[in-house]
Amino acid sequence: MSYLTKGFKCHSSVMCKVAGSLFKAHTLKNTFGINGQFKTLRASSQLSSEKTDSYNYIIVGAGSAGCVLANRLTEDPHSTVLLLEAGPKDTLLGSIRLMWKIHMPAALTYNLCDEKYNWYYHTTPQRHMDSRVMYWPRGRVWGGSSSLNAMVYIRGHAEDYNRWSREGAPGWDYERCLPYFKKAQTHELGPDRYRGGNGPLHVSRGKTNHPLHQAFLEAAQQAGYPFTDDMNGYQQEGFGWMDMTIHKGQRWSTASAYLRPAISRPNFSVAEKTLVTKILFQGTKCIGIEYVKNGQRKKVFANKEVILSGGAINSPQLLMLSGIGNADDLKKLGIPVVCHLPGVGQNLQDHLEVYVQQKCTKPITLYSAQKPLNMVRIGLEWLWKFTGEGATAHLESGGFIRSEPGVPHPDIQFHFLPSQVIDHGRVASTMEAYQVHVGPMRSTSVGWLKLKSSDPNDHPIIEPNYLSTERDIWEFRQCVKLTREIFAQKAFEKFRGPEIQPGTHVQSDKDIDAFIRQKADSAYHPSCTCKMGQPSDSTAVVDPQTKVIGVENLRVVDASIMPSVVTGNLNAPTIMIAEKAADIIKGLPSLQEKNVPVYKPKTLETQR
Repeated sequence: MSYLTKGFKCHSSVMCKVAGSLFKAHTLKNTFGINGQFKTLRASSQLSSEKTDSYNYIIVGAGSAGCVLANRLTEDPHSTVLLLEAGPKDTLLGSIRLMWKIHMPAALTYNLCDEKYNWYYHTTPQRHMDSRVMYWPRGRVWGGSSSLNAMVYIRGHAEDYNRWSREGAPGWDYERCLPYFKKAQTHELGPDRYRGGNGPLHVSRGKTNHPLHQAFLEAAQQAGYPFTDDMNGYQQEGFGWMDMTIHKGQRWSTASAYLRPAISRPNFSVAEKTLVTKILFQGTKCIGIEYVKNGQRKKVFANKEVILSGGAINSPQLLMLSGIGNADDLKKLGIPVVCHLPGVGQNLQDHLEVYVQQKCTKPITLYSAQKPLNMVRIGLEWLWKFTGEGATAHLESGGFIRSEPGVPHPDIQFHFLPSQVIDHGRVASTMEAYQVHVGPMRSTSVGWLKLKSSDPNDHPIIEPNYLSTERDIWEFRQCVKLTREIFAQKAFEKFRGPEIQPGTHVQSDKDIDAFIRQKADSAYHPSCTCKMGQPSDSTAVVDPQTKVIGVENLRVVDASIMPSVVTGNLNAPTIMIAEKAADIIKGLPSLQEKNVPVYKPKTLETQR
């Protein structure tokens, strides 16, 4: 997804070169204080020397889940926590302004270009998508992918969590997950039965009131869909204004919400640019981790637990590197087997999406804002006051619908953008245009990932297996047809130019299918590769307490443990998972809210 600051060519080995750059900052070398390796960020003195190589908890990955866990576990002053991140900090000299590429909401595309903050993964050639290799950006920085994403805050549907419970994760139903969404959140519209009002994660609504967003919402209603005033509340189904993790004009990542407020605690240590290469075991008991920093290999120990929060790619990769996975695969790579757990890396799920684009007949899109002089003006206003067109990601409206009669809750998602996106925003917009990002939410295609080698620096083999079922192909056809129907409504008459993509020549099912194969891309929602389930399930990796099955003192807490992908973006559910897991780790009973009403269609005999 891409907005104001897009369109400069990216190269995999260098940073994006930005026309009209506002700053040039030199990389600072950091020294680390724990055994000469870690810089411990706290206001008070270092931990005593006898404790510097041992902690109660070691958390691997300072991303959307890891930052939450670090904050919550260090609330107990007697619990010592070490948080390790492979990437750098998200600040420079303590300033977010000097790291504007991360913190300016409209600048998010730069993060997709920059390997400094991004794992920059790619899939295998997709045999059902004209053998295309798909690009998968993932965060490698404080905040993880919450420092790279489009800041859309979507929780998913209540039935996603009830389904998790049926899939082998009791205790993860909606009434036991909703309280943790609320605990995490402070919504600018105030608390209610669904929203939180006192959490670290600030959530806001868009402020631009752009006429094209208004037209999109009006057109959806003209097409027969309901307006919903909170797609994270009572009624997901319909179209409305989207929630965003933006606070006072700044990206509100988990680093801002959870990590920085905890840094001064004397029981908390955090290190960046530290690659964890192996989990250490005595038999099947996890005792610590091995890491590489500045080319030196070191060990650090946990006397309670190691918690993996590296995400849906890194967590299963580290498990397999450490001897937990399919024993046959590990033996082929010469990795000693600690525990045969064949589900590790399996069950890979993601959301695909496609852009349906329409030329705009009026000069009101974000096209002019992407001119270099305007970008400098927008950037300077944001740097000065955190206001203006730089203070939003511009994905301010969207919606959820059902693809056909009989579908019980939405299975298609829309994000509307008053701009044109080409190649993840890595190619400049060429005209005044608007578009919708649309895709199915519960695809039946399931993939896997495996180790390429025993080298931790090698990216794993990622096989999402996109569009491998007839159902998925049909759902994407519906996405295109239903979007075209919305764009054809009267509300767009004064703005509607020719269709850019797919183009008016693409009409038959065969042509639409070919367009999808050529143009659909990841929505950046990889998940489910360490799925939560019962120990009796041979495909499960963690139990409902988030403990890795078959070993001791090891957990996984991130999007990889989802039993199945949820209906929407993944950042909010990942934060919820970590909030809930923190209570589990502390031994606290789960929060619960019974009998919270959830919208159901009056009839399933119609699609809308």
